[in-house]
Amino acid sequence: MISILLRPIFVAAIVISFIVTSHVPLISAQSRPQKPDAASGSGKKNRRPSEEELKAAEEAKKRADEEKKRLEEEKNTVVENTVERIETKIVTLETVVVNKKTQQVITGLSKANFAIFEDGIKQEIANFATPEAPITVSLVVEYSKWSEIFGRAAGGSFEPGTMEVIRPVAYFLSNFIKAPNDYASVIAFDMRPTPITDFTNDPSRLRQTIDVLLRNRPAFRENNLFDAIKFALVGGRGDSVVLENSKQDKSDYGGMSSLAAKRKAVILVASGIDTFSRTNYDEARRIIQEAGVPIYIISTGNLFYKKYEQYLSPMDGIDGSPGRLTFIQAQNAMNTFAKESGGMHFPMTFEGEIPDFLNTINALMRNQYSLSYDVNQNHPPGSRHKLQVKVDVDGDGVFDEKAYVVQHRPYYIAPGGEKGKKGKKK
Repeated sequence: MISILLRPIFVAAIVISFIVTSHVPLISAQSRPQKPDAASGSGKKNRRPSEEELKAAEEAKKRADEEKKRLEEEKNTVVENTVERIETKIVTLETVVVNKKTQQVITGLSKANFAIFEDGIKQEIANFATPEAPITVSLVVEYSKWSEIFGRAAGGSFEPGTMEVIRPVAYFLSNFIKAPNDYASVIAFDMRPTPITDFTNDPSRLRQTIDVLLRNRPAFRENNLFDAIKFALVGGRGDSVVLENSKQDKSDYGGMSSLAAKRKAVILVASGIDTFSRTNYDEARRIIQEAGVPIYIISTGNLFYKKYEQYLSPMDGIDGSPGRLTFIQAQNAMNTFAKESGGMHFPMTFEGEIPDFLNTINALMRNQYSLSYDVNQNHPPGSRHKLQVKVDVDGDGVFDEKAYVVQHRPYYIAPGGEKGKKGKKK
């Protein structure tokens, strides 16, 4: 009996034990804290960098240190006065070759036909440009009461005396300035230079320029020639350009020497007489030599001088009228300006000579050879050096100095001399 009674109890205990033991793992698993899902992307904390990242960071730090060191060295660098800075300067010569007998301009030459000498020392030709390039011309015309008086010797009372200076300008602008590559400007001067038009090749603008000269009459009798030459070559502040109708009375004008053009020249139509320019004769010569721009001169007033020479006094009159010596000095000045610029002087006596003069000038400008060399020597500022260009036309190795004339500017002046003189005066 006892064994029978204990059996159900034993079985019940086993069942309870099984139930308890089978549910313990479930309770234990639910009691553990759940781990959050790992964050996606590169936002992990305390991540060990890769070898590539360490290497890139090290190189960036190294570059930063080197840049810092370089800046410190530049800051602490002491400039020694004994160190010389060498600058290369280029000297350009506009050259024309003319046959002495026939006066024919020689074309078709190459770099091998030329040689440049500075103070007798041969220089290597660095750049060479062939002829027949477009031209850029500044026409500077004397427009004063004296030019009007001189011109009456040719036209009398039948036409204005100013036609003697207007006619060459009109002929050149209408016959030789061709769009789209040629350009011309016109500057009229009496007591001061006044630009009529800036550089243009517009036919209507060129006609307007001539109309302005024809409609107006000279206001002053002063001929400040040297100031006008300086203004045309190096520019400066002067009257505003007439045809631009500027509201300002004065404007800055750029000169021919700073103009970027392969073929550039000045055509000067004037008597050569200067009254009271601020620029003196020697300074005008210096400016011409430094600019390196050919000046082709048509001098007026020759017929007046030849017609009335016997009535003129040797010196200038009390009323300011020029005497015989003034006319002679004017011709000498014109010859000097043309020679030292590499241009040519055409003394005009009769108006019929104008077409031939201008055709020759056009041929000379169109057939300029542009030669240049590097100045490697350390020339003192303001020092003058003689230039010579020789030509071997037939290429036989012998320079043809007897048969041909080589026109070019004869001097090179090292920059800086004029500034030094002005500084000493102050």
